[in-house]
Order: sequence, then structure tokens, then C-alpha cells
Amino acid sequence: MQKLVIDQLFSYGGYYCDQTSWNYWDGCFRNVIWRFYCKNITREAVTFIVDEKRKKAYQETVFTINGEKVLFNLVEYFNAVPFDLIIIAVKGTALEEAIKEIKKCVDKNTIIISVLNGIDSEKVISEYYGREKVIYAVAQGMDAMKFGTSLKYTKEGQLLLGITDFKQKDKLDKLTSFFDQAKINYEVKGDILHSMWAKFMLNVGINQTCMAYNTNYSGALMPGEANDTLIAAMKEIIELSHYEGVDLTETDLKHYIEIIRTLAPLGLPSMAQDAKVRRYSEVEMFAGTVISLASKHKLKVPTNEFLYKRIRGIENSY
Repeated sequence: MQKLVIDQLFSYGGYYCDQTSWNYWDGCFRNVIWRFYCKNITREAVTFIVDEKRKKAYQETVFTINGEKVLFNLVEYFNAVPFDLIIIAVKGTALEEAIKEIKKCVDKNTIIISVLNGIDSEKVISEYYGREKVIYAVAQGMDAMKFGTSLKYTKEGQLLLGITDFKQKDKLDKLTSFFDQAKINYEVKGDILHSMWAKFMLNVGINQTCMAYNTNYSGALMPGEANDTLIAAMKEIIELSHYEGVDLTETDLKHYIEIIRTLAPLGLPSMAQDAKVRRYSEVEMFAGTVISLASKHKLKVPTNEFLYKRIRGIENSY
């Protein structure tokens, strides 16, 4: 695997850039930059796909990751060529646009992973480019915060990888070989759908609670209304998962609460960051999806309905 492209700069994007070639993503796996360089994987091997307007703006902008200035290799989507690996790292609201933008980056040998939140992006990408190209991925344990052109983090996090069809095993092996070379922290999961739903449960809880209550990780964990909402929202996902063929348990809930405890106490998940800069959030991907699936199964999800209304109210005030 020689060439990697990322669709989205300075989001989850910079996260994995920083993990591979000099500074190619928004900065979660910081120490791997130098390991990549030592492995003769140059900055030119990693590319960000952008439109013409963004390319010009980014070239005139100074970006920093944990205080250090970083440079990015940028290519307009209409000038792109096929890549070995594509990482889609946009917000959920931009997925459809991203799928179209990477069209010239894809050939029969391309591997695609998505690090979007939610439980649907792989399905959407597969419908467009074929299931055989898409390896499931879950990004967890990171605490990156991005404000303006500056990104900071203290936790590198981990990628969970998996497949739903054994015919994808060869592509999974190629991907893990590449990540081994880059020293990217990953784990292959036998039941990746369980992992995806567990991360979905976490996001439905912590992301929405922090935005709804204008609080951080520490505030959401303290006894009180915010913490009660966090736990109740996550428990609604446990019940819902059983109707969707994924059996989450209280053990999963406790595991992810412990992950939250490892993050920077004053850190903010992405939706709380959205609120700070008056940006529209991924509430449709979280509470919106929960409410829709609950309706299909005739389940009650009062906590997620409350969070949906509260967050929509915040956004309507922008």
C-alpha cells in the first residue's frame, strides 16, 4: 500500500494524518508521524481531497496540532487519481458529498474506511462503491478538540476494524499490514457490528449530553441531571440494539463510561464543540436515528426525544 487519501481536513481527518505521514490528519496519533517517516512513507504519499475553494483557503492558512505547525498535501477532487486507501472523515452531514468527491480516487483495488460516527456510513458507501471495498472501522478513545485552525489532544485512541463478509479478508489483511507499518493502534474485532453499536451508544450518550447541558466530560460524569441523562440515553440504545440483532449489555455501557473517564476532564466531544462555534451538529445521526428505529420497533425512547428537542432548540437559536 503506497498511497493514502483522506476526505476531510482538520476534523477526524487531521487525526489520522498526524498518525501516518509527517502530519497528514488532524492529530490523534502524534508519535506515529516520525515512525512513518522512518519507514520511508513520505508526506506526498498522503493526500487530502478538497474542492478548489478549500485548497486555496487551506494553502493560505496556518494549522497547528498540539501547538506545532503542520503542512498538508492537498488535491482537488476533480484532479484526483486512484488511491490504495481512502479514509472518509467528514461529519455525517457531508457524507453524500464526500462519496461523490472521491469517485476518481477509487479503482478495483481501493480500500475504503469510514471513521464517521453513527451506524450507517459503511452501508451508504457500499451502495455506491461496492461492499467488497469497505472495511468497517470504529474510532474510539480520542479526545481531540479543534477550534479554528488549532487541534489539541492528549489521547491517541484506537481503531477497531472488522469485516462482515469473509471475502473481504484479503483487503483487511492488507489494511492491517499497512497500519502495522505505520504503528497505528488498532484491533481486529470478530463482531464489528457489536463494536459499532457500542460506540453509537457512547456517542448518543456523551455527545448529546455535553451539548444539551453545555458541559464537558467531567461534568457529564458527575452525579446529577446530566449524568442521569447520559446513562438513560445509553440504556435506550441497549434495548434498541436487541431489536436490531445486536445484543449490547450493561457491561458495554460500563466499559464505555470507563473510557470517558480516561479522557481529558475538561475536554469536549464534537457536538459540544459544535455548540461553542454555533455549528449545526450530528443530532440527526444520533437521536434522530434512535427515534426513527424506535418507531419502527414501537419502542419508547423518551430520553433521546428530550435530547433531540433540546439540541434542536439550541441550534434554532443560532
